[in-house]
Amino acid sequence: MVVPALPLALTQGDPAGVGTELTLRAWLERAERDLPAFAVIADIDHLALAAKRLGWTVPLHRSGWGEAAALFDTALPVIALPGGLPVEPGRPDPASATATIASIDLAVAAVRQGDAAAIVTNPIAKSVLYQAGFKHPGHTEYLAHLAAAGGAEPRPVMMLWCEDLAVVPVTIHEPLRRVPELLSTTLIVETARIVAGELRSRFGIEAPRLAISGLNPHAGENGTMGGEDQAVIVPAIEALRAEGIDARGPYPADTMFHARARAGYDAALAMYHDQALIPIKTIAFDDGVNVTLGLPFIRTSPDHGTAFDIAGKGVARPDSLCAALRLAARMAQRQSSAAA
Repeated sequence: MVVPALPLALTQGDPAGVGTELTLRAWLERAERDLPAFAVIADIDHLALAAKRLGWTVPLHRSGWGEAAALFDTALPVIALPGGLPVEPGRPDPASATATIASIDLAVAAVRQGDAAAIVTNPIAKSVLYQAGFKHPGHTEYLAHLAAAGGAEPRPVMMLWCEDLAVVPVTIHEPLRRVPELLSTTLIVETARIVAGELRSRFGIEAPRLAISGLNPHAGENGTMGGEDQAVIVPAIEALRAEGIDARGPYPADTMFHARARAGYDAALAMYHDQALIPIKTIAFDDGVNVTLGLPFIRTSPDHGTAFDIAGKGVARPDSLCAALRLAARMAQRQSSAAA
């Protein structure tokens, strides 16, 4: 694969979760999985102990950003965090929150200063961070806060991606009963603009095709199964088309995701969480990627959580992390080429 000259910045995530062993295993399988160079921002002693417990030989090198890419073939470059309290796999500890947040802070600083090509984040546990006083709703919102650097915060958009499907939920972690009241023509239009813009700049798609789902069964069937499709979604599609964005729909969600339908668009916008995530988790349960659009830097992450129940056992699959690393490198390369 064509890769950027700069390394990717990989955060440690929650050190009690599977991110630690996934990072080690990704480096061990770097050649067979065709991975770009990355440096992990973590406690190097924690990584060494994890590798020892798993019986894996992973040479770790305390590194700076400038030498990380050159080191990657022979050692895992580590942008070292100060050593903290020992963290046991599967036993989350709020005392580790400071290091978890510091890893994210350093990754954003590196990419904004031009030391790293993109950010890939290992999973965190919001509940653990909340116990330590974390004030942001989640990982993505904290990244938007850091991206603002004291100014207006960008509006992040979540895309779930695999080679066969890219899908964006317009509303995300909301109770189903609230979705109709939260949906608006403006929300759909703003989301679609961000998606179309980044498909052009970071995915290399010159004329993105967006498929917009309906909210109700059969996309409302001309208002007989709910009025939102005609009253809210159709005007959004008309507005997008007036701006020159190739938006189509609203389509019944139950017929949007088979192979022939997917061939007709570059990304799908769904109206709520499960409408978007069920198809991609069916198609790519192990290697789907969570991509945050709308930030001034590239951020991808595995499409799974901390998996405390299996952490430290060496059984967690690195497929999603590896896919996130490869996609971040591709996006960075395309963005660089577009800017040249």
